[in-house]
Amino acid sequence: MTTTTAQRVAIITGGSRGIGRRVAERLAASGLAVVVSYAQSAEAANAAVEGITAAGGTAMAVRADVAQEDEVATLFDTAEEAFGGVDVVVHAASALSRGSVADFDLDLLDQALRINLRGTFIVDQQAARRLRPGGALINFSSSVTRFSNPGNAAYTMTKGGVEALTLLLARELRGRDVTVNAVAPGAIETDMLQEFPCGP
Repeated sequence: MTTTTAQRVAIITGGSRGIGRRVAERLAASGLAVVVSYAQSAEAANAAVEGITAAGGTAMAVRADVAQEDEVATLFDTAEEAFGGVDVVVHAASALSRGSVADFDLDLLDQALRINLRGTFIVDQQAARRLRPGGALINFSSSVTRFSNPGNAAYTMTKGGVEALTLLLARELRGRDVTVNAVAPGAIETDMLQEFPCGP
């Protein structure tokens, strides 16, 4: 798979469904070659790619666990080999679980920390190393960080960490011609939210 040198290239983690899939579709419609990264459902990722290509866009699916450094490095390697480089990284992969602090399952806490914090750090680390000049990194936080709704302890805590890392990295990359931002959407009807109807 080849592309022209003028075409910009985006990696979207969590790109097989929900917000990540809509981002992938929008960027592809704007002319970017998109790499749809997914962790679990190859079927959903391939459906996203098929939809994008059917609409005239350029896309490929790559499996990567965002909390595994080697898999994320391979994700970036694959994008660079296929399209020549990476210009945009949208980190939308996330884990949502609900429960009060007093009763929260610590295994679920570990999962939230692994995906939402460790995963963000690893993806951002690769982005900081590899984004081409003029590039952009967008992390997804959540509006729950503003409201501190009971029952969202782990998710709120980890998304607060995402915002802290985003601000720090924006300062570290100052002068590199790379922008770093976080988006904190409110409740959006996605598969993840439907599993937790009182979620963010």
